[in-house]
Formats: sequence, C-alpha cells, structure tokens
Amino acid sequence: MIALNHLRKDRKLAKIIDRVGEFNLSLTKNPYQSLVEAIITQQLSGKAADSISTRFRAIYGRFPKPADVMETSDAKLRKAGLSYMKVSYIKDLSKKVESKEIRLAYMKNLTDEEIIVQLTQVKGIGRWTAEMFLIFSLGRLDVLPVGDLGLKKGIQKLYSLEELPEKEQMERIAEKWKPYRSVATWYLWRSLDESIE
Repeated sequence: MIALNHLRKDRKLAKIIDRVGEFNLSLTKNPYQSLVEAIITQQLSGKAADSISTRFRAIYGRFPKPADVMETSDAKLRKAGLSYMKVSYIKDLSKKVESKEIRLAYMKNLTDEEIIVQLTQVKGIGRWTAEMFLIFSLGRLDVLPVGDLGLKKGIQKLYSLEELPEKEQMERIAEKWKPYRSVATWYLWRSLDESIE
C-alpha cells in the first residue's frame, strides 16, 4: 500500500505499523447509519455504545430509515438507552435527511471541509463526529481528528510527550503523514490496544 510506504518514513510510526500489521478499516456503507451510530457512541465506552446500538436496531428488526425513526416515540427510543439529548439529535438528523436538507448520497462529491460544515448544522453533530463520518463512512484518507482523545494519547505515547499534545503540536507532527493522516490515526488508535503490545 502506497500509504504505508509513505508513513514508514516516520521511523517511530513504522514500528507501530510493523507491530499492528495490515491496515484494515471497515467502512459503514450506509451514511445515515454511520451518523446515527456516531451519535450513539458519543461519550460512551465501546461496550455501552454497542449495547444501546443493538437495542436501537431491535426496535425495528434492522437498521431503520429516517422516516421510521421520526415515527418512533421518544419514550420508545429512551427505553433503548438513548439519553433525551441523543434522541433529539437522532431525530434532528432524521428530519434533515428526510427533508433533503442534508443529501447524504451527494456528500461523496464534496470536500472534507464542505461536509463538516453541512453535518455540523445537525444538532449534536460536532466536528469530531463529522470527522469520524469522513473516515468510517466515506473512507477519506487524510483526516486528522485533533479533538480525538485516542489520537492524542497515541501521539503522546509514540513521541514520549509529558502531556497530551495540543492541536498545533498534533498538526505539526502530522504534517509528514499527509496525505494519509487517517491511516496514521488508525495505527495510533490500534497502538493503544494492549493486545498488540
């Protein structure tokens, strides 16, 4: 993979690439599902998010369409474990997708920044969630989510920093990873997984 040859120029990152192995990012093809799951995941551990996501799907027997969610009572969604705020976020997203205010299928034609601007008009979708969408739904290879705690921890560990890096420091370090900063980010996330130590 061209990206790995490029990233290996960073000797410290090359060690992680060797330890982790092949780059393997699984994309969520359904953009609506990707955003709903990103909202569910916000500020939760992976385990808690998975169990709420499973209960959310169970309401419908499959992953719902925006119209299905709009017709579901807030109480029913709350019963699946979603907070009041997250119910309002998912409903706002569903409404904007259903009314074509946000055209998810068209997003692949837009730049990263244009997508972030559009998505952050939805209640509860901030820059981080939009960046996760760029990486995990659209497969964009050059996204650097500077607000991501896992990425901060990965950079701190890799470069033996005393404190978590600030945005400017992260951008400086990641300059040499362009145009494959998403790939580097994925490796840094994986580097925090004890099973690959």
